[in-house]
Amino acid sequence: MPVLHCLRRAAVVLLLAAATLYAALARPAAADEPGWTAEPATGAAATAVRPYFYLAGAPGTVLEDRLALANTTDRERTITLRGADAYNTADGAFAVRPATPGAGAAAAAGAGSWISFGTATTVKVPPRTRAVVPFTLTVPPASPPGDHPAAVIATEGGHEVGVRVHLRVGGPTLAALTVEDVAVRGRGAAAVIAYTLVNRGNVALTPELRIRAEALVGEPAAPPRGRTPPVELLPGQRVELTEPWPGAPAFDRVRVTLTVTAPGGARAVATGTRWLVPWGLAGWTGGGLLGLGATTAAALYLVRGRRPEPGPAPGGPSAAGPTPPAPHHELTGAAR
Repeated sequence: MPVLHCLRRAAVVLLLAAATLYAALARPAAADEPGWTAEPATGAAATAVRPYFYLAGAPGTVLEDRLALANTTDRERTITLRGADAYNTADGAFAVRPATPGAGAAAAAGAGSWISFGTATTVKVPPRTRAVVPFTLTVPPASPPGDHPAAVIATEGGHEVGVRVHLRVGGPTLAALTVEDVAVRGRGAAAVIAYTLVNRGNVALTPELRIRAEALVGEPAAPPRGRTPPVELLPGQRVELTEPWPGAPAFDRVRVTLTVTAPGGARAVATGTRWLVPWGLAGWTGGGLLGLGATTAAALYLVRGRRPEPGPAPGGPSAAGPTPPAPHHELTGAAR
């Protein structure tokens, strides 16, 4: 028995090793492991790593910062640099405009176009080397105050690395938002509360959501009372979000009220109502109403078919009109 147990363990170890080797050979290393990184550069005395660039200045000023490119491979890397405007996708994700505007990406001249690397738009980084590339961001004199999201994009061999740029132009700021298109979709465990958030101000917002649900008949299971959606809503952007509601009533009329707040005094409230009816009950009810309508129509048809024709009024003319006189026949050739 001990020998058999050892053989089984050895077989399992061999199988695991073979599977690991197969996965390593089948995985495309170039796709997931570019061999280089891009991040904000830190000073000689700085120890903390900056997750993004944060720049602030008045209209007409020129701001400066540095990007660090680290090549961890044994071959030279040729990396292309550019600035890009940032925006929210429909579901709230952070995205950047492509170098050549295409479908779904308008050619907006935002803060990305204010970033310049001078003549260093293409940088060759030797093997096992870290290169620091300076860049400038020139704020146009007529720039409106508030947040202007952008990013620095580094590209090499089809692989892109983006570093966010949080730019705030000096002046009055306004935190304002609206919540729109509140609706309940789906039924049962698949029910969700859908809504749209719109940033009406000039600063980025991190909204907090509170939901209250009411029903006409019963007491619905409460949806998530308060939470922070995983989205940073950029100025002027619109996102469509959903919240799961597995405890939605199976048969009731529900009213959902959403209250959204954000730092800076932003607040918005909106409601949505809907009848929730199970598909089976809805089909049975519709079929019953259709059958009732057909039965009513057939009954009316039969009643009209059996109704007697009206007869002539007593002492009045016949319904068929006056009776014509009897014809007079004259016989000829008769004996006298």
